[in-house]
Amino acid sequence: MTTQLLIIDDDIELCELLTTFLNLEGFVCTSVHDGAAAIEQCRREQFNIIVLDVMLPSIQGFEVLRSLREFTDTPVLMLTARGEDTDRIVGLEMGADDYLPKPCNPRELTARLRAILRRVENSRSAPDSRVLSAGDLHIDRGTRSCTYCDTELSLTTAEFNILAVLVNHSGTVVSKETLTEKALNRQLTAYDRSVDVHVSSIRKKLLAAGMETSIMNIRGVGYQLSALEQVTND
Repeated sequence: MTTQLLIIDDDIELCELLTTFLNLEGFVCTSVHDGAAAIEQCRREQFNIIVLDVMLPSIQGFEVLRSLREFTDTPVLMLTARGEDTDRIVGLEMGADDYLPKPCNPRELTARLRAILRRVENSRSAPDSRVLSAGDLHIDRGTRSCTYCDTELSLTTAEFNILAVLVNHSGTVVSKETLTEKALNRQLTAYDRSVDVHVSSIRKKLLAAGMETSIMNIRGVGYQLSALEQVTND
């Protein structure tokens, strides 16, 4: 089965370069060079994954991402200016699945895209179709839903996977390396703050649902979900 990829970037030369490379890797690429046009393209056509540049004419990449998340959960990898940590953090908080600084190596981009697609596919596989429960927090890996006291939480794919790992290991410390490998389906790299940003977003959503913050940061080690009540697998 072919993988339909949408590249949203106003750099036409870069789009052509990436298309040539990614076509050889089995991706079918479509390029759009304007934010507003990209949103309409996504309303008309279904893609497996999206590469989105932050700097776009007419509508900035962050606004494009915000609009996309209103009607699609298609995974998005954002391209950010090198060294702009703020852009990466904001993108992850808004629902991006990963990020890569520009200029990017096409091979690394391909590896990141495949890691995201594997993560999405693994999350839908039969072995994960069970419910994890910790007190009033319930995670259904079959329907990809999460509730706390009957309040449904709107989580991104990465947030859902991270919370599922933490709930499954409630009461024990899970390293950032393990969270990156199990939830994000890739290796942790130096200065990678993806897990930290996702956990921060999860905390905010749990708090908004009425659950006091129970994900502790064990400095230099990882994160731990407080074992207030025993975790069960249904």
